[in-house]
Amino acid sequence: MEAVVGTAAVLEAEPQALFTADPPHSTFAAPAPRDALPVRPAAPSIGDVLALLRSVPLAVDGAGMIDQMRGLEDLKCLAGARQADAAVAFDLQQRREQAAAGVPADEQGAGVAAQIALARRESPARGSRSLGLAKTVTGMPHTFAAFRAGLLNEWRVTLVVKETICLSVEDRAGVDEELAADTGALDGMGDKALVAAVRAGAYRRDPASVAKRAARAVTERSVSLRPAPDTMTYLTALLPVAQGVAAYTALAKDADTARSAGDDRSRGQVMADTLVERVTGTPGGISGVQIQLVMTDRTLLEADAEPARLPGYGTIPAAVARGIALAGSGENELSLWVRRLYAAPGNGELVAMDSKALFFPAGLKRFLQVRDDTCHTPYCDAPIRHHDHVIAWYAGGPTSSGNGQGLCEACNHTKETPGWTAKQTVGPRHTVATTTPTGHTYHSTAPPLPGATVTAMSTPMEGAGVVPLLSRVANRAAHPRQPPVPQPRR
Repeated sequence: MEAVVGTAAVLEAEPQALFTADPPHSTFAAPAPRDALPVRPAAPSIGDVLALLRSVPLAVDGAGMIDQMRGLEDLKCLAGARQADAAVAFDLQQRREQAAAGVPADEQGAGVAAQIALARRESPARGSRSLGLAKTVTGMPHTFAAFRAGLLNEWRVTLVVKETICLSVEDRAGVDEELAADTGALDGMGDKALVAAVRAGAYRRDPASVAKRAARAVTERSVSLRPAPDTMTYLTALLPVAQGVAAYTALAKDADTARSAGDDRSRGQVMADTLVERVTGTPGGISGVQIQLVMTDRTLLEADAEPARLPGYGTIPAAVARGIALAGSGENELSLWVRRLYAAPGNGELVAMDSKALFFPAGLKRFLQVRDDTCHTPYCDAPIRHHDHVIAWYAGGPTSSGNGQGLCEACNHTKETPGWTAKQTVGPRHTVATTTPTGHTYHSTAPPLPGATVTAMSTPMEGAGVVPLLSRVANRAAHPRQPPVPQPRR
């Protein structure tokens, strides 16, 4: 345990303080010349800290293990605080460089959060939130001190910042000072109690700003979709409280009515089914939209176990994919056809399609959507919104599958800021190397397609022959030029 505390001390101490101890005396040491300048030892690096931490043995008894976990939690908090310091300093340094390069004031800071996200191995959206948190909490000295000391972890610091972000800098500092005396009490509070305490302090400081934030929140209403385990999804609606309560009450009332009439579904099942039916206008919930279900011909026709991929969700079991592809009966039967895609047998790389156009044609856009699945930027899994040239078209980059990539809107804008470059490089499938203004390079590779055999590194487009893949699309009217394939009989 002492070694863990010592590691924290290495992070916290001033570099010169770590080397002030007198070295052991040696009878063979030659005296230093009187006019020689003192040699300042090198400051410890993060690598030194990691090496020291790795050398700490695991405790042998339960009490020691708990003590180690407590110490490691303190270390995590201290490291998070130092990371916040580094993020603020990096933002300032980048803004100075951009100002010196003549970047307009309102454009300075572009790309900073994206570089922080890559360094933290997280999405650009999380990197932006991390930078915002760092810039705010470093201006709250008491909260930041509690963060460094391990009394508040990064999540609880985030809650404090979230509840005070609507205040002015002066009022936020006032809340920070007001809560400083209760830091010990806050350490034992649950998240809800902590939020309530901070929210009350913020309201006392500036009730008008808190009320204004509540009014502005109405403009942020939205609907989102994210994967859930076992081929389920979370469809989430952020609504004003009155609308949200009204929608839930209506669904609950209809569910209670159906169950009282003998419906054997659970209350939650009826509410979910009613929601889907009312939103889509179809009992089955799938009508008039495209569902690009990508699977191998063996999975669809031969009951193979190779999983399929549903863009916007991810990998799904073969049996579930066949159930979706063959679903429907009577008046609710869905339009179905097969679109043939081809992949190289060794690495699963889709066959290229070239074009000299400035904008990607519709077919090539679908190609990039299927190949990349989500944003091609490392660690970013946002939906594809832009179809981008890896090497810009104005720089001579062709409009082709090899020079194309699917990006979210934010990553595409970041890529166009000064100092960012990208190029296609060698990889197991379509691989892009992105270099940031600091010279760091990050690689991202398109995900393997269903049925693809992941092999060693190979050059793009390598492999002779093709392996057919099948893509199922609902709503035949959206693509009248493609002849439908008759639905297999069951």
